[in-house]
Amino acid sequence: MGVRPLLRRGRAVWRHMLPGDNEDADRNSVQMDTAQQVKSEGESGRPPSYSSSAPQNMMPDVNAQHGVQDVEAVTITWSKGTLIAVFINIWFIYFVNAFISTNNTSLNPYVTSQFGAHSLSAVPTALGDAFAAALYLPMAKMMDVWGRAEGFLLMEICLTIGLIIMATCKTFEAYCAANVFYYIGFYGLEYAIDVVTADVSTLRNRAFAYAFTSSPYIITAFAGPKVASKFYYEVSWRWGYGCWAIIAPIVATPLYIMLKYNLHKAEKEGHRIKRPSGRTVLESIWHWTIEFDIFGVLLFTAGLVLFELPFDIADYAPNGWASGYIIAMLVVGFSMLFFFAMWECYVAPVPLVGMDWRLLANRTIIGAVLLDTTYQISNYCWSYYLTSWLQVNNDLTITTANYIDNIFDMVSGVLLLLIGWIIRRVGRFKWTLYIAVPLYIFTQGLMIYFRRPNMNVGYQVMCQIFLAIGGSIFILAEQIAIMSTIDHQHVATALAILNVVGTIGDSAGLTISTAIWQNTFLKALHRYLPESALPNVNEIYDSLPVQKSYPVGSAVRLGIQNAYAYTELRLLAVGCGVIVLAIPWTMLIKDVDLRKRTQVRGTVF
Repeated sequence: MGVRPLLRRGRAVWRHMLPGDNEDADRNSVQMDTAQQVKSEGESGRPPSYSSSAPQNMMPDVNAQHGVQDVEAVTITWSKGTLIAVFINIWFIYFVNAFISTNNTSLNPYVTSQFGAHSLSAVPTALGDAFAAALYLPMAKMMDVWGRAEGFLLMEICLTIGLIIMATCKTFEAYCAANVFYYIGFYGLEYAIDVVTADVSTLRNRAFAYAFTSSPYIITAFAGPKVASKFYYEVSWRWGYGCWAIIAPIVATPLYIMLKYNLHKAEKEGHRIKRPSGRTVLESIWHWTIEFDIFGVLLFTAGLVLFELPFDIADYAPNGWASGYIIAMLVVGFSMLFFFAMWECYVAPVPLVGMDWRLLANRTIIGAVLLDTTYQISNYCWSYYLTSWLQVNNDLTITTANYIDNIFDMVSGVLLLLIGWIIRRVGRFKWTLYIAVPLYIFTQGLMIYFRRPNMNVGYQVMCQIFLAIGGSIFILAEQIAIMSTIDHQHVATALAILNVVGTIGDSAGLTISTAIWQNTFLKALHRYLPESALPNVNEIYDSLPVQKSYPVGSAVRLGIQNAYAYTELRLLAVGCGVIVLAIPWTMLIKDVDLRKRTQVRGTVF
């Protein structure tokens, strides 16, 4: 997410990529005294080994975990040209991911309709979110212990598998399973890229860097829905997923190669801290079991999935929330999460969280985490059925409806470039929330008023623009806030915690959305449809194409529009009530001076 194109040469932008050319880079060459050369965490008493050819002030932090040491060795070793190439490759990866995301959002209502499950169109995403939320902390641990490149590669593999299954699935259940792989890979890949971006940028410039890397959404906001529409009408929705399963790995591979090549180069030049060797197989297994905190990973992953899934599937259980297995999943899941917390605090030799639990009591971290959760719940309470509403109420095409839905991507891509640049200049970020919070609350209130049958679509566009301004600032400010309180070796964990709670918020919002939809839309159809259409009410309820098949202005179409308006009103009312909590969470966040904080070293932006 950056603020102005990084390819513009001759300006001060590029000067900040060279160590020693500004105060941020000067501070990156930190002198490491002999007292710091203690054994690395979990290294069985062996001290880190330095090559005699490398001065100590050009070596990674000896107290950091291996993955952090390796990425610092990479940034110390590589050239400015390689750094530029990394940013360009990250931009293209985001470009492909943005296309995939827009494509999936556009096609999802039609895929679920083909399986007779349009009313359940939020369920595949909710299931994917539940599993993705359980991924972040293990992913952070893997990237800290094993390496950035390996974590990135694993997530790209998961994304590709998900896309392949989507392209070939024959049932709604298989489509849900595909979404689990897809969202693990999609969210995991973006998380890995965010961590790498943080590794190669100073805190002061990070908002600018994030804005740049996410700017492809400006393009895909328009191109994505059009491409999805072409696939659906002229080719096949299956190839709408299949083609990206081919393209995504091709675009992602160069970043993996650059990270691994420069790590090998760092080792040859003596910048990499050598790891102990000579372990037996059993010693290696035991060492990595401790380093990865395998028991903690299993407790956290299983506990979070078991705790979250009931919120997604309770409506389909025989007795709803009273079903025995729903209650059992909640109890077992919560218990496992409780034992995970106890394990991490008091037992784990190398905790999965990887940071002092007292740090989690920092008011800025708490405020950022709660703000992210609140925003995600509020947004997903109503947004998933927006494109269906626009197509039924305003008779828009797939392309046009998704243009409006993607206003967020277009506006945020442009706005964050400006916001990131200003943050870079002034060194402060909290002022952005004083704009975003009241604007977002006000706009959600307006949306409640404008959700009426045959209301001019221009009002929907206006609201989406205002929501994009507020929402994009939320996302950027939360990331900068949580990273402003920690050092480099905790960046991956801090971002993981933010993503965990954010993804839980996504899932909770989608669960609320699905529950409200299922308990109001069908009843509203029975209330507003003419009697002649009631025999077809189940087909209307389950299929977007059937809803659109009735002529605009007909009694049946007007009844469907009234049913949508009735349900949308309740979705938005809940979302608006939740987002008010953003006010106290914003007050918790401290306005840190980013110019006085140093995290990374080497040739960074």
